[in-house]
Amino acid sequence: MAEKSFKYVILGGGVAAGYAAREFAKQGVQPGELAIISKEAVAPYERPALSKAYLFPEGAARLPGFHVCVGSGGERLLPEWYKEKGIELILSTEIVKADLPANTLVSAAGETFKYQILIIATGSTVIKLTDFGVQGADAKNIFYLREIDDADKLVEAIKAKKNGKAVIVGGGYIGLELGAALKINNLDVSMVYPEPWCMPRLFTSGIAAFYEGYYANKGIKIIKGTVAVGFTSDSNGEVKEVQLKDGRVLEADIVVVGVGGRPLTALFKGQVEEEMGGIKTDAFFKTSVPTVYAVGDVATFPLKLYNELRRVEHVDHARKSAEQAVKAIKGLEKGQSVDEYDYLPYFYSRSFDLAWQFYGDNVGDTVLFGDNNPQSPKPKFGSYWIKDGKVVGAFLEGGSAEENQAIAKVAKLQPKAENLDALTKGLAFACKI
Repeated sequence: MAEKSFKYVILGGGVAAGYAAREFAKQGVQPGELAIISKEAVAPYERPALSKAYLFPEGAARLPGFHVCVGSGGERLLPEWYKEKGIELILSTEIVKADLPANTLVSAAGETFKYQILIIATGSTVIKLTDFGVQGADAKNIFYLREIDDADKLVEAIKAKKNGKAVIVGGGYIGLELGAALKINNLDVSMVYPEPWCMPRLFTSGIAAFYEGYYANKGIKIIKGTVAVGFTSDSNGEVKEVQLKDGRVLEADIVVVGVGGRPLTALFKGQVEEEMGGIKTDAFFKTSVPTVYAVGDVATFPLKLYNELRRVEHVDHARKSAEQAVKAIKGLEKGQSVDEYDYLPYFYSRSFDLAWQFYGDNVGDTVLFGDNNPQSPKPKFGSYWIKDGKVVGAFLEGGSAEENQAIAKVAKLQPKAENLDALTKGLAFACKI
């Protein structure tokens, strides 16, 4: 098979790839120098839409509406944009071998791609129940959500199982967002997760109590402290029941599993330095191999604010790390210095009429403030995290753009919090900083 050569190759076609391409175009790239290789069949798009507006029963988001970079208020990069810029989109192409010393990638179809600089933007893959040998987990209508194909299959099932029963396995990001999306589609929804409360990696019990109460008021049944251990299916092979570890059995027409992801780094094992489950990089996202950069979910990078290595799985970091890597690559070529990556961790979610944002680090003591009554017509509440006498993290539900900026500033500046009572005043504290 013919060999193709490029100066720059971005491996992966998700959010990071699109933002990296835009930065290359901004910095100056010649036609034919840059290629994006993606196993997906479409140009890079804003992945968060898949668990939100893509599943709406009315006014649903569809491509080309949410190609990058609309998620951050930027220009929408349609396939034609890449053509105009001379960037080659190599889609529906799975890379099965990476030989970093030889600067070579090989596809499942046997094509060879050579590069001078590689940006690894492979992202994460979902953890599947079949990985753990859960009985019956290969039944039809058990879904995972990562790519647009997954979302399309789920949309079809929602239409086919109108007013049916849905079981969400997992109480994290995907579980909460899909629980809401399926309820909006008039399905009878149950959520099952083993932890004592939802989103335990971020939420305190006080924060979680609000969302669990709000979801219960919407008619979503929440089952905590147990896991799915098996599935039964009907004569068509479609899922019929979810068997729980505590002996309960739930009827199900649709099951959606959101139990986490793992970074896609297997291609590079033994060829680059790894740390904390990801590929170790410097503050410019360069790996231990000088011609290879890693961005987004796969990168374990120095988080300057806390002076420690972190791996962050979030769209905001995917966008910003991609831009930083390209700035660094082009800066080296031009002999220009680039500032180190100085990232403030940021997470957000939207479901039903709710919208929260979190900035900083969720470590230390916590102070809850505001109206967190799930019955309130317009709830607004938040939390601060305090470590070593400083406010290091801040969460806000129902905030305005200005209020969200205020809590971001608090998390970035880490003001002293000698008096915890001052923090119970909530936004009044943030707005003074």
